[in-house]
Amino acid sequence: MKDRIRYRKLKDSIFHAIIFLITCIGIVVLFVLMFDVVRKGLPWLSEKFFTGFPSRFARKSGILPGLLGSLYIIVLTIAISVPVGLGTAIYLEEYAKKNWLTKFIKINISNLSGTPSIVYGLLGLAVFVRVFGFGNSILSGALTLSLVVLPIVIVASQEAIKSVPQFLRHGSYALGATKWQTIRKVVIPTAFPGILTGTILSVSRALGETAPLIMIGAATFISALPDSIGDRFTVLPMQIYYWTNLPKQEFKDLAAAGIIVLLGLLLTTNAAAIILRNKFQRNVE
Repeated sequence: MKDRIRYRKLKDSIFHAIIFLITCIGIVVLFVLMFDVVRKGLPWLSEKFFTGFPSRFARKSGILPGLLGSLYIIVLTIAISVPVGLGTAIYLEEYAKKNWLTKFIKINISNLSGTPSIVYGLLGLAVFVRVFGFGNSILSGALTLSLVVLPIVIVASQEAIKSVPQFLRHGSYALGATKWQTIRKVVIPTAFPGILTGTILSVSRALGETAPLIMIGAATFISALPDSIGDRFTVLPMQIYYWTNLPKQEFKDLAAAGIIVLLGLLLTTNAAAIILRNKFQRNVE
């Protein structure tokens, strides 16, 4: 018996050592990559870089169209996906009958979270660009990315709504509130921190997506700022992709600078969402 216990402890120790080693390797590789990106890109971060337009000369190139394009796309994507995703989650958890059809829909929504993003790009090309005639515009890009992140928002919102204790609903009903008043005044405020978590995840994914935007015809090189959501656009990942494919080393260093900007935008967006989530969580508690 003692030998068996020692054998199990030995296996447990070996397993923990392997996991720790793998984690250390991942952290070291990430640190090396980040160090290389910062080393190459930091000298290129200047006012001209943020306010300039792409150019065939590396010293004159800037990232303004990609930066504004990413901001436009993210704002529109959130404005489209969050209301639709939250509404879908509320219907599935609060109104839909608990039968095989509802279960089938929930399973398929969960499966859509793992669908390759290029599939959504093909769908966006067929529907938004060609059928609806929106063209290679910011609106087409935002609608396509909304399809990409919608399953994440729905699933996260469903889990947040399911985590709301039933006694809160029963207390609201006991005070004479209707179902919609209970959802609006009790369920959604209580579940809001979890809903924001889903929004954070969706923003993180949308900011780094390139394949769907390539499929709908987003520009890799653009020398003008969009005036409306119907104009052509580019985004930071597309601009970085364009620079990395150019032969000169200077453009690859520019791509490293673009990666730093993209990471900064991602961290800023996530930090703002986390602050809001924590604020609402304290209010709920």
